[in-house]
Amino acid sequence: MPRFDKITQRILQILQKDARITNTDLAGKVGIPATSMSDRLRRLQRDGVILSFGARLDPQKLGLEMLVFVQIRLDKTTPQVFEKFKTAVQATPEVIECHMVAGGLDYLVKARFHAMDEYRRFLGDVIMGWPGVIETRTYVVMEEIKNDGPLTVTG
Repeated sequence: MPRFDKITQRILQILQKDARITNTDLAGKVGIPATSMSDRLRRLQRDGVILSFGARLDPQKLGLEMLVFVQIRLDKTTPQVFEKFKTAVQATPEVIECHMVAGGLDYLVKARFHAMDEYRRFLGDVIMGWPGVIETRTYVVMEEIKNDGPLTVTG
């Protein structure tokens, strides 16, 4: 497990809340010179700790009000089937997240849609066409309680 000093921990906490903060302001908040801040940020990006910077969009304002989680079971659990499934999912823009999970089913997919009829088409035309899919269970989210939690950074 990587170890981070207190300054790096604070930098990562601040960036998770406000990635648009300037280097100068960030340096001031953690008490180091701006040039040191630039070096630290470059190192964190180079080492893959900071994956990317982007904007969080409001799905409601985009009309994507329906959030679903879909559990998927495959007919076979072989490396070849897993790889084909992975390739198909990665090529599907509607999928926000996909995780291989332990338990009764193999994968958990998170996706957003405008309405139920759009999801029904997606289920029948896309998910059921992915390699190896033999069973699905869909969970429609009624209320999002928390969806923006930052990661805990420790030393």
